[in-house]
Amino acid sequence: MALKSTIFKAELQITDMDRNYYQNHTLTIARHPSETEQRMMVRLLAFGLHASDDLVFTKGLSTNDEPDLWQISLNGEIQVWIDLGQPDEKRIRKACGRAKHVFIYTYQQRSAVLWWEQIKNKLDRFDNLSVINIPDDSVQILAKLAQRNMQLQVSIQDGLCWFANDDQTVQIDQTIWK
Repeated sequence: MALKSTIFKAELQITDMDRNYYQNHTLTIARHPSETEQRMMVRLLAFGLHASDDLVFTKGLSTNDEPDLWQISLNGEIQVWIDLGQPDEKRIRKACGRAKHVFIYTYQQRSAVLWWEQIKNKLDRFDNLSVINIPDDSVQILAKLAQRNMQLQVSIQDGLCWFANDDQTVQIDQTIWK
């Protein structure tokens, strides 16, 4: 018998002073049986950093043709493609050819650094690609905020990001690799 996804509910109150975006989002997140809480929370972080009314979670791990999140315009063009982890070069090339902006959020520092060293020269030509690393300590702290029902405040100012619940506030560090 196949394992089913675990459903998480998140109420995100987003204050993004860098983009002048102030909005509440009620999200339902299906955590695949093979997905860790760390990865799920990095997905939530990526949503918070790029939040819009049109940004949605996709089927993610269960399909190869879709990113973890994307924003599609009314005429069907992919505006934003967001992948997590360490996708292969072919997948990144395909994403850059299909989407206006591609973002890759890496985590798991040790393997991410090795992945980036092997692939970065092959990706120089893609002007619509951004690669951001989230350090292990930020991912671990972010994962501690995971609950089946979450109410989180996301604050973004001057490129810095904070996640908060009723008990704690966490600064999420980001290192821009490309």
